Amino acid sequence: MGRPMELAVRLSWYVMKNKAARRSKFPLVTMLEPLEACNLACEGCGRIREYEAVIDRMLTVDQCMKAVEDSGAPIVSIAGGEPSMHPKIAEIVERIIASKRFVYMCTNALLMERVMKTIPPSKYFCFVVHMDGMEEAHDKSVYRKGVFQIATRAMKVALEKGYRVTTNTTIFNGVDEDDMITMFKMLTEMGIEGCMVSPGYQFDSVPNQELFISRRKAREVFARVLDPKHGIKFGNNPLYLDFLRGDREYDCTAWSNPTYTVSGWREPCYLLGDRHTQSFSELMSDDMWERYGVGKDPRCANCLMHCGFESASIYEAFASPAGAVRMVTSGSANKSGVAAG
Repeated sequence: MGRPMELAVRLSWYVMKNKAARRSKFPLVTMLEPLEACNLACEGCGRIREYEAVIDRMLTVDQCMKAVEDSGAPIVSIAGGEPSMHPKIAEIVERIIASKRFVYMCTNALLMERVMKTIPPSKYFCFVVHMDGMEEAHDKSVYRKGVFQIATRAMKVALEKGYRVTTNTTIFNGVDEDDMITMFKMLTEMGIEGCMVSPGYQFDSVPNQELFISRRKAREVFARVLDPKHGIKFGNNPLYLDFLRGDREYDCTAWSNPTYTVSGWREPCYLLGDRHTQSFSELMSDDMWERYGVGKDPRCANCLMHCGFESASIYEAFASPAGAVRMVTSGSANKSGVAAG
């Protein structure tokens, strides 16, 4: 099952409708974290450390749906933690899909084949499998042997059964570029919708700070990895890929990807959790966003993350009617900071 044109059309209509209403800030993707527990302990993950005090908590199905409705975004990215561990994950997905929203479920794939027994293929549902390199590199990054084999097998099974499948890869400092290119080519040949990429954000809670890559170095790496000569099918908006290469510049629009967790709405964004609130409207406050972003908060200095900048390219493209038409006809609107986790 390929990426549906309905996604591009509905996202385009949603953006134009909000612009016509003169809303300066509105979400494109609801980042939903129904739990923070995980069956892996990846070195670069900040979540399991940030939410250690509430690692045993889970959102109810009704809490998940209220967050989705409060945000109103047409796309929901379910992350965590490992969402497939939630005992009600099938019901959560089913109810979101029933509202005609598109669901992207981020997963390490360890339980992916089990999930396929309860969540049927749908144009509204897509697996997003986290992949950090070929077998040796990937298994090293997740601290467990055999995960790469489980993930690649699960993706092949999912594709055979008619599921939509993408991958998400985080680029860290010292990455083996050749290994990454080999992996992306393998995934392209496998037939997934596309490989999504983003540099790792420098979480203060992660002990090994040498993992994280600077803006300058990240753009050097992406200039080589994203070279069209490799024939790789990337899933990100092509304007965001230009941004990663350093060919474009955007201001952060992280408010476009509000994140709801077991502790409430994460404020200000998916990456910075200065506090949590139950008020969705606070996340759209102009006053708050005057304090965050590159050049405003030192923690944002090296950020190139999709949840802050990929949506910015969508908003810019819709600045004119011609740009909106181009986004729809090219399929570029199909992705807007969807992957996370």
